[in-house]
Amino acid sequence: MHASETPPLRVLVVEDCPDTAESLRLLCGLWGYETRVAYTGPDALQAAADFRPDAVLLDINLPGGMSGLEVARRLREAPSPALVVAVTGRAGIADRERMSESGIHCLLLKPADAADLRILLDSSADRARGAGPRR
Repeated sequence: MHASETPPLRVLVVEDCPDTAESLRLLCGLWGYETRVAYTGPDALQAAADFRPDAVLLDINLPGGMSGLEVARRLREAPSPALVVAVTGRAGIADRERMSESGIHCLLLKPADAADLRILLDSSADRARGAGPRR
């Protein structure tokens, strides 16, 4: 990488359905983002600590005793919190309020529209570039 090149946006996909996770990973890869996948809440927190993503695509219903809402709460406590996008089938008003309280920035309903997802991730990439070099 040349000194003037910006590193790719780091995206963490947290999804328990392997097919959905792989689809999101491939799509983000096609857009030039560096992408990792976690299938449970505890794995997501470990991946976030190791990978330090700029954006997290987060399912709410996760196995392993930790919901996506709890993952979002813990991610919010990170020194440089990532953009957290819920990608879920939950859309009720109470669900949206709980998501907002947990630190989730926005919601995409499954199946997520690729154009909407790209807009969110591109805006996150622009913010990451404006924040200076990542550590």
